[in-house]
Amino acid sequence: MQSTYPVQCVADVGAVLGEGPVWVAREQALYWVDIKGLKVFRLDSNGERTTWKTPFRICSLAPRRAGGFIAGTEHGFAVVELESARFEIIVDPETHLPGNRFNDGKLDRAGRFWAGTMDDSEQSSTGSLYRLDAGHSWQRFDEGYHVTNGPAFSSDGRIMYHNDSARQLTYAFDLDGEGVPSNRRVFARYGEGDGYPDGMTVDAENCLWIAFWDGWCLRRYSPEGNCLELIGLPVRKPTSCAFGGPEMRQLYVTSASIGLTDQERSDQPCAGGLFMLDTPYTGLEDVAFEG
Repeated sequence: MQSTYPVQCVADVGAVLGEGPVWVAREQALYWVDIKGLKVFRLDSNGERTTWKTPFRICSLAPRRAGGFIAGTEHGFAVVELESARFEIIVDPETHLPGNRFNDGKLDRAGRFWAGTMDDSEQSSTGSLYRLDAGHSWQRFDEGYHVTNGPAFSSDGRIMYHNDSARQLTYAFDLDGEGVPSNRRVFARYGEGDGYPDGMTVDAENCLWIAFWDGWCLRRYSPEGNCLELIGLPVRKPTSCAFGGPEMRQLYVTSASIGLTDQERSDQPCAGGLFMLDTPYTGLEDVAFEG
């Protein structure tokens, strides 16, 4: 079902690889990253934008209760405090895989940080899915990914979704009260012309929103895996999405400009920008990371 919502570019930042939008309710502001441009952006409710340069690639952010962020980076998990320029690596689970980096990451409903890794050259299936707990202990729960993206979590926290983008697959896992996943199964499989499932989020109706790289769109799926809506976008490479705003009804979408030809850049003047849709749906606020 094709749906039409007004789409506007609210931050024309021209990101090389814009990713990881996260709404920080205590600030009423959205943060996101440019992984390959080594930047973090902030857009507040007044439309004021702030940009920070980073000393290494930050690939995903999640707010900490104590302030600042927990992050997945090219060198492992890190604590990031932008105002004080603190970029502190706390642990790297993959020192044995120097070609890997973290990619997308999110908090589950209990505030645990989940993030996947990938081969930065996208040649090998060396990606894994990790969970970082408040005490900075970590566990690896799945492996063999080509390009990890997501995860996202059902409203009750009992289902975790995770993508292997290169394989055009979205998986679902059962997640118990201790944060242990089991029963991995294919939630949705995509084909030629669909694009590649990238970052995603869940709304208050328990439906899954996925941005499709090379797909020019977002899709909204029921918990049973049925595509309910397709929302076209003015860029070829949307990368992720997150709800925000005072009522959590605004859907923010990051995008990338990497790999576009001169003609494609001309045809997509806002590629790499941050987009916003006003929707009839409500998102779910994150629980802050305790560590």
